[in-house]
Order: sequence, then structure tokens, then C-alpha cells
Amino acid sequence: MLYTPPPRDPKAQAIRINLLSDTQTRPTPAMREAMTRAEVGDEQLGDDPSVNALCERIADLLGKEAAVFMPSGTMCNVASTLVHCRPGDEILAHETAHIISREGGAHAALGGFQITRLSGADGKFTPQTLRKALHPRDRYQPPQTLVSVEQTANIGGGTIWSKSDLDEIVDIARDNGLATHMDGARLLNATVATRISARKMADGWDSVWIDFSKGLGAPIGGALAGSAAFIDEVWRWKQRLGGAMRQAGIAAAACLYALDHHVERLAEDHANARALARGLSQIAGVEVQEPETNLVFFKPDGAGITGEKLIATLRTRGVLLAMMDGRIRACTHLDVTAAMIEEMVGLVREMVRAA
Repeated sequence: MLYTPPPRDPKAQAIRINLLSDTQTRPTPAMREAMTRAEVGDEQLGDDPSVNALCERIADLLGKEAAVFMPSGTMCNVASTLVHCRPGDEILAHETAHIISREGGAHAALGGFQITRLSGADGKFTPQTLRKALHPRDRYQPPQTLVSVEQTANIGGGTIWSKSDLDEIVDIARDNGLATHMDGARLLNATVATRISARKMADGWDSVWIDFSKGLGAPIGGALAGSAAFIDEVWRWKQRLGGAMRQAGIAAAACLYALDHHVERLAEDHANARALARGLSQIAGVEVQEPETNLVFFKPDGAGITGEKLIATLRTRGVLLAMMDGRIRACTHLDVTAAMIEEMVGLVREMVRAA
């Protein structure tokens, strides 16, 4: 059965506190103004100045030769695997990775790839786990061609891959003839939290992208970077998957604005996430994972109320949350204030008492 949205609860208030995802952010007035002033051209012909400026900036930010503007992060992932791999190839990724759990089987459907699920705590596998998953290159085994990581690890709790592990994974991959891909949907959350630059974080990775429509607050888009030859092949797949976006400078202008004004402020989202986790952990029976960035995962079952029930009850009070991997996920972003966090904790405390 295809997914259909749940019926609207007539008792539900209008959404006042939206913690569903950082994809729920809306362009700020200043970002909208930047979009109206955008210089545009035909992206297909390479003459949209705003898109070109964005791609040059992202290539420099990530330390790569070239970049391409894409409609979504999922398309960045799909196009990357379609370039790196051939039908029948094997991709190695964590068992909760976005390419497995959130992309509709696109990598199997479009590329004929199989993804080997690597286990590990908090959404991350260790270099040792990767090494053990490698098999001999013979005719009995599928060619292992790509290793993929997700920075930060969403279902793992917004956790950050350490620079040392990333470097070791690159070394293992190179020694064994595998390419490397970094799903950088929340890469800038990791760089702000660790103070390690995006260039250093992506050093050695063959392909890497960042998302603009999550914490950075743009309405659309991701940018994928790699070698010039790799991006040239990505463009072929972009053409096959839907083509150029024509006067995409209007969207690229929002992304450029976000890079100028919304990166360092990600630290506010992290502070709000810590405040939320701290407040929830003070409620008896609520189990909370300590956040590293802007995602807070928690379970209220020990307090006598299920996650599903708590989400449904909070929705009647104008608070939007989601279940993910058997836990509640709360996601802070630029439209969530410290006052909203305080109110959210109070509402959960009230509902637990009434349970």
C-alpha cells in the first residue's frame, strides 16, 4: 500500500512548534529578498551566474574540483551511486543509512546495486567492521565498488563520524580499490559542532554533498562535489533523471544566502537540542539519547505513555513530532526557539503526569 497522510485530527491546533524535521524550515524574509534579486540564466547551457557561483563555492568549500546543483539530497546520493557503480555491484553502508532506509529502493531500482548493511552503534560502523566485510575479488562475489557514510548519522541520533574514522575508512577503501561517498545532508552541522572545516572533513572522499533545505533553511536543493570527470558523469545522470533546472538561479540564490548567514547559527539549533534533551531527561521514565547536533531521540515508555500516544496528544496541542526507528525524533532548526523548547518540555511533563 502506498503511503497516505494520516487523517487530520479535528481537535488538533494549528502547528505552533514544528519539531518534525529541519526540512520544515521556511525561507526567511531576507532569503526571499535575495531570491527576488537573483541573476539567472539557463543552467543547461551553463550560463546561470547564480548557479555557477554556488557550484564554484561548494567545490571550494569541500576541496573538490567541481560541483553540480541538484534538486534534492536524494538525487545527489542516487546520481553518485549511478556514476560510481555498475549493475550487480555492491555498496557498503551502515544498516540505517539514508540510501537504504529513505530513498525508496532507488539504488536497486535504477542501478541494480546491492547494499551490504554494516552494523555499528549510533548509526556508524567502525573501520574494523568495514575491513571484516571485505571479501576476495573473484567471480563468485559481487564487485565491491563503493563505501558510503552519512554525516551526520540521522537514525543514529544526529551523531558525528570522527575525523580519524573517516580517514581510516578512506585508507581501507583505497587499499582495496573501492570509491568513497559521503552523504553530507547535515555535514555542516558536524563542522559547526566539531570546528573541523568541511574541506578537512571531506578530505579523501571521492564524492560529497551538502543539503540546503534542512538546517540551512533554503526551500530546495543540494550540491554534489567531486572530481571534474565525476561531475561530468553526474551531469549525464542528472539529464537522465530529469534534466537541468533552467533558471535555477532563483533557488541557488537562497543557497548562497544560507551559506553567508545560516551556517554559524546552526550552533543555536545544537544548543536548543541540548536544552530539550536536558529537560526531557529530568522527567522520570523518559529515556533520552544525548544529542551531538540538532536531533533528539527519546522514548517515554518508561513514564507510562507510548511514543505514538505522546505524539498524537502533542499534535492536539500544536506540536509536531515523528516516530523513527522505534523512538520519537525531535529536530531543532531555525524556526524553533528556546521558548518553544521550554514549552515542549512542559507539555511532555504535563502529559506524563496525566498518563
